[in-house]
Amino acid sequence: VQLVESGGGLAQTGGSLRLSCVASGFTFDDFAIGWFRQAPGKGYEAVSCVSNSEGLTMYGDSVNGRFTISSDNPGNTVYLEMNNLKPEDTADYYCAADLRPLFWKSHKSCLFRGRYEYWGRGIQVTVSS
Repeated sequence: VQLVESGGGLAQTGGSLRLSCVASGFTFDDFAIGWFRQAPGKGYEAVSCVSNSEGLTMYGDSVNGRFTISSDNPGNTVYLEMNNLKPEDTADYYCAADLRPLFWKSHKSCLFRGRYEYWGRGIQVTVSS
């Protein structure tokens, strides 16, 4: 299983970026994908996630209303559209995959790190003020 993030870089406050996570090595039909971020000197923060088999699309409180997660199953790609960016969005962003989504169904959340078995290497997003 391999996850590769792209689309990061530098943006201005109020600007937009779209991150992509291309997944390979597994059948892209029963999965959960999460986006997490880690700002310098801080812990991981859940950004967004999608789990079709659980019927979940979720966002962290700090990005709700500004970020949108979507998927392109034929292309095995999950996107994170980030709008109205703020300096506090500056972080390394990681996508992660959970290939056993129904195992976690009782949790009714895809925003916790512990469920994700596979992680990308991360990509940097910097938002200038």
